[in-house]
Amino acid sequence: MKTAVIYHSTHHGNTRKVAETLAAELEADLFDISKSVPQDLESYDLVGFGSGIYFYKHSRLLLHTVKELRNLKGAHAFIFSTRGGGPPLLYHRSLRLALRDRGFIIVGEFSCKALDTVGPLKFFGGINKKRPAEKDFEKARLFAQTVAGTSAQKVSH
Repeated sequence: MKTAVIYHSTHHGNTRKVAETLAAELEADLFDISKSVPQDLESYDLVGFGSGIYFYKHSRLLLHTVKELRNLKGAHAFIFSTRGGGPPLLYHRSLRLALRDRGFIIVGEFSCKALDTVGPLKFFGGINKKRPAEKDFEKARLFAQTVAGTSAQKVSH
């Protein structure tokens, strides 16, 4: 199964580390959208999209990139994020809607806490220090196995 992981990571490299973990587990092509955007997403069986959460949603660059994609009706996707706190599935709403508008079928969502030093948090050294940690990466690997199995079942039917 051909897989791509597309991510945007800005502040501490937290999302990059999670994206690399997912890509390694899935044997996926990895794309940092601040450097390049794949032009042939239709050649992939599964595509992951993720970034840190900024003011309750994924990065503007990731959302803009998804909104610019042509319709890929029936393509399988998963969502991932790193965040300071709060309910991740609520924070995934904007990306989830954008992907569905582009025709994607969402096969799973993953999020973990990560170091957050935005705004006044920087004066205290941030929250979630030393996160993501190995337990988060292990959860990411298990998530990758789950979405790979789910997507493979959908592809074979």
